Amino acid sequence: MNMLSFLGETPTIALRHAQEECGEEAIVISTKKVSSIQDGNKDMYEIVVALEDEHKELKHTKKIVSSNTSSKPKVEAKFYDFKEEILKMQDAIMQVQKTLWDPKSQLYDLTIPPEFIDIYTLFERNEFDQEMTYTIMKKTIKQLPVALKSNPKKVNDFFKLVLRRIIPIKQEVPLRKHQRKIIMMVGPTGVGKTTTIAKLAARYAYKLGQNYKVGIVTLDSFRVGAIEQLQAYTNIMRLPLEVVKKPEDLAEALLRLKDCNYIFIDTAGSSQYDVDKIELINEYQEKVNELPIEKVLVLPANVKHSDLIDIYTNYSRLNIDYLTFTKLDETKSFGNLISFAHTTKKSITYFSIGQNVPDDLIVSDSSFLIDCFMNNLCIRR
Repeated sequence: MNMLSFLGETPTIALRHAQEECGEEAIVISTKKVSSIQDGNKDMYEIVVALEDEHKELKHTKKIVSSNTSSKPKVEAKFYDFKEEILKMQDAIMQVQKTLWDPKSQLYDLTIPPEFIDIYTLFERNEFDQEMTYTIMKKTIKQLPVALKSNPKKVNDFFKLVLRRIIPIKQEVPLRKHQRKIIMMVGPTGVGKTTTIAKLAARYAYKLGQNYKVGIVTLDSFRVGAIEQLQAYTNIMRLPLEVVKKPEDLAEALLRLKDCNYIFIDTAGSSQYDVDKIELINEYQEKVNELPIEKVLVLPANVKHSDLIDIYTNYSRLNIDYLTFTKLDETKSFGNLISFAHTTKKSITYFSIGQNVPDDLIVSDSSFLIDCFMNNLCIRR
């Protein structure tokens, strides 16, 4: 392989000399500036090319040999790193690609400004609902003052404010002395209804400083060990437990707990597609329909938005009032919780962040959920 050198007053002229001598087969190896007008010399560039055909006849190839003799001025070679320039161009192209709306969303009229790229990426990584992402981005692009767009912290704070406005939260309001509340926890198998009830029972009975009387009713006679699990919790906390196996027996069980301020009803979990078991819970409700019962849908945080919607759709026949999310310690994506709660317009009551009773329970707070979302980190206790 021949390595040949060509000079020119500009890189373009040097390259043209190389192409005239060697043809289009020549491969450019390097380009450098060999003299500069700033040093009192004429601008001159050298291009080194490789020619694979060693036997090709060249017209009048000029091979430049550097000289270190003292009679000639010392020339400092200045290299142009085209690889670095190409990488910069690739980064710029990537930035442009990030600003283009995902075609899957069918929303083509929005270009994400460079200042919002990090936030947009965060929304995507957190599995935020795309239509909601589009709406939030579009409103923010219009509403955020231009002076704030260049400040990343101000951009983050603005998005936090937007998210805070769309997350429905139910504030915890302890009962007055003679008030009574019945709360039924419903949801799929394995989401942590029983453990959440134990945490709530301990909280109201011992942690709020009011010494509320708390009772528990279980309708779950299907799952192996369900009654034993609740019995263990109630024995430790010295709380009454009623086991109800037939809808017509629920009224009497609640009557026996009439002195309790809080009564928690644990229900059998089932697949969201098992309509018969969900309807069975409805039969229990109908037997005590004269009593105001809050229905709280318990949902796992570690499932995608579409699964949450499926669960809610089928359990909504129970007239769900509020949401409680569990397993926040088993996921790093929280956009599904925010977008789901906003879509259903159901307020969040509590977050369960682990298995420890009663500690791993957090009263619903939009700032907590937004911090989880923004940091994109798995919660650890």
